[in-house]
Amino acid sequence: FSPVFHKMWPTNNGEGPAESLPEQFEARERRFMSPFGSLSSKARRRVMDTAPCPVRTAFQQDRDRIVYSNAFRRLKYKTQVFLNPLGDEYRTRLTHTLEVAQIARTIARAMFLNEDLAEAIALGHDLGHTPFGHGGEMALKEIYSPGFTHNKQSLRVVDRLENNGRGLNLTLEVRDGILKHSKGFGRVMPDNPAELPISVEGRIVRFADIMAYLNHDLDDAIKSGVINSDQVPETCEKILGHTHSERATAMIKDLISHSKPQDGTLYLNMSDEVFNAMTELRQFLFENVYRSPQVHKEFIKAKRILTDLYNYFLNDEKLLQKELTVMDMSKCNYNSQARERCVCDFIASLTDRHALDLYSSIFFPMPLV
Repeated sequence: FSPVFHKMWPTNNGEGPAESLPEQFEARERRFMSPFGSLSSKARRRVMDTAPCPVRTAFQQDRDRIVYSNAFRRLKYKTQVFLNPLGDEYRTRLTHTLEVAQIARTIARAMFLNEDLAEAIALGHDLGHTPFGHGGEMALKEIYSPGFTHNKQSLRVVDRLENNGRGLNLTLEVRDGILKHSKGFGRVMPDNPAELPISVEGRIVRFADIMAYLNHDLDDAIKSGVINSDQVPETCEKILGHTHSERATAMIKDLISHSKPQDGTLYLNMSDEVFNAMTELRQFLFENVYRSPQVHKEFIKAKRILTDLYNYFLNDEKLLQKELTVMDMSKCNYNSQARERCVCDFIASLTDRHALDLYSSIFFPMPLV
């Protein structure tokens, strides 16, 4: 160790065994963390790890397990809003995820909560997203099951699909936050207590997710020409700001300053002014971007591609097994499940470009050599 680091390194001074690094981190959490935060020392796993990590807490392990997963790497080639964008500056599902994680961590730090838990949930929240964004999700709702959602699929990824069927064995707190991050067109905080994340950090991710996509989807929509900056509601710009930085700062600061404890619970709140501006901007994006003719036209194409691939792979076992092997999913146990479940998992795991390549090779005529 360097001399400086060595001075910081704890010793037992001959008074019994020295604490491990995770134990020191856990002790530090107990000293500085708000009583509303989630302690790493109380984290619960589905299956007990055979050997505890010598340097990381449970939530730090979860974060790293997610980052090193196949599903996380695939996010770089999955659509955020604009399908398979050619411009390098457009957001993808991966960059969206990183922006959510950064916002969530900033908020958690300011509230003296568990930053590692907030980051882990944020990094894992979209692992189950389909190719072609919400267009792909709607396709699987129609052709596989009305109950298919990307948040349920994200939990399935970390529980059943990663590590060739072994899963990531994440903590309950992270798994719960992943499952309950989604809002759809609904409220940021659900009315049904059963839909509310069990941790404050999980609830923060719900806010961070909407803060991130309101900001970057607006940027990308203007850049693509789907809308122009003059169309943005004046009240939104007046209250939230004109730039990405101004909007993010306004929303984050407002949430931090208006969240208060009450009756032993920390409630996440925003001022009416900022929350109403966010709601107006959200409605503007749904009407003028997500449901715009340009974006909707591409979603229709995406649904057709995934529908054709789904039906094709239902009837080609050999090619399906070949593709599952390439994607490190060949040993997932489907013996007791319908074949449709296997094909759904495969289609949902595809990236945009993988889906397009498969569609081209299967359905486009190839010239004879």
